[in-house]
Amino acid sequence: MIVLDMLITKRAFLSCLLVFSFFIAATAQTKLPTGIWRGVLTTSSGDPMPFNFQVQDTAGVQQMAVINGAERLKVTDIKSTGDSIFIHMPLFDSEFKLKLAEGSISGQWIKHLGIKDAIMNFKARPNTNWRFFADNETPKYDVSGRWTAVFGDSTHTDTTVGEFKQAGNKVTGTFLTTTGDYRFLEGTVHGDSLYLSCFDGGHAYLFKAMIADNNTLNDGKYFAGYSGLDKWHAIRNENAKLPDAYSLTALQPGYKKIDFTFKDINGNDVSLSDKRFKNEVVIVQILGSWCPNCMDETNFMVSSYYPKYQKKGVEIIGLAYERTTDFAKSQRTLQQLKNHFKIPYPLLITGYTPAAGDPQKSLPMLADFKGFPTTIIIDKKGEVRKIHTGFSGPGTGVYYTQFIDEFEKLTDDLLAE
Repeated sequence: MIVLDMLITKRAFLSCLLVFSFFIAATAQTKLPTGIWRGVLTTSSGDPMPFNFQVQDTAGVQQMAVINGAERLKVTDIKSTGDSIFIHMPLFDSEFKLKLAEGSISGQWIKHLGIKDAIMNFKARPNTNWRFFADNETPKYDVSGRWTAVFGDSTHTDTTVGEFKQAGNKVTGTFLTTTGDYRFLEGTVHGDSLYLSCFDGGHAYLFKAMIADNNTLNDGKYFAGYSGLDKWHAIRNENAKLPDAYSLTALQPGYKKIDFTFKDINGNDVSLSDKRFKNEVVIVQILGSWCPNCMDETNFMVSSYYPKYQKKGVEIIGLAYERTTDFAKSQRTLQQLKNHFKIPYPLLITGYTPAAGDPQKSLPMLADFKGFPTTIIIDKKGEVRKIHTGFSGPGTGVYYTQFIDEFEKLTDDLLAE
């Protein structure tokens, strides 16, 4: 009887040990191979939308950096269970849900939009540092320089400025619009075609065009996300420029000031008439956590501008227009934004969306509203002195440095009054 009990106990122990072993194997953290990867999102038309990223392993903790031109977007939230890998992007409320098999990963990129998710199929393989083509043939054309690029068709057009730099086959640059830019684009000249792409965790872009000659780009296609598609063409124009960004948005006739009261992300009322903003130069930043140019502007404000000017008498308020009117959901995405950039100034939840007309409903003193971001500059008397539409970020090169110089000079002048 004792022998039988011992045998049963031993079998039970072995069964528990086997179950425990399976549990450990299932929950063990999967490690991605380190190095440069090539990831590919697939559009509704089947066109590949590629980008590169680097996986690093530091003290057993894996991180990745998404590569777009000179930009390295750091991603630290990587989790795994068994062969499943979950990557949460630091901005724009999006994530990857993936499976690892034979060293490669595949699955979906999911962008949470508040009402309905946007989903794209994704796959990636390691040890691949090329973006569009593995071969590196001598290019026939050089697209370096400034271009007038027109997007749209007979029903609508948008004239932009393209700025490109080419070294061998590799091309970097961006398109500038009246409300911002397409951030850091990277690609190649291959044969008689130009290819550019960008992925920043919230936006996936692919640009293709035929190079007719060194001065003409024809039959362009612009893919945005899963199903967005537009036509474009361009001609070389070293004198191409956009309208003055300070001339596009204005106050209603008879208005010199604006006023508002909204709740911050902690639920407290904050008003432009509060004591902390009295006799200060105030920058009102109209933004959304979904907006890539708003992120570039926020980074400038937090890392450079505010540390330099706060002690001189400048305050900043961020007015957020999220894709949902749900306060708790807006609170979550804006807290993520605040944590990522370590934003020291108040972010207010307006309760309005970026839909056409909403910003003017919340700020009826505005005569019009062109797009995000929009920056309102208020002097020490509380009067609106300038309104800047859009933001040319670091991907625009000289345009970015010119904006900084002009914006800081304007601030210095207002502080001196």
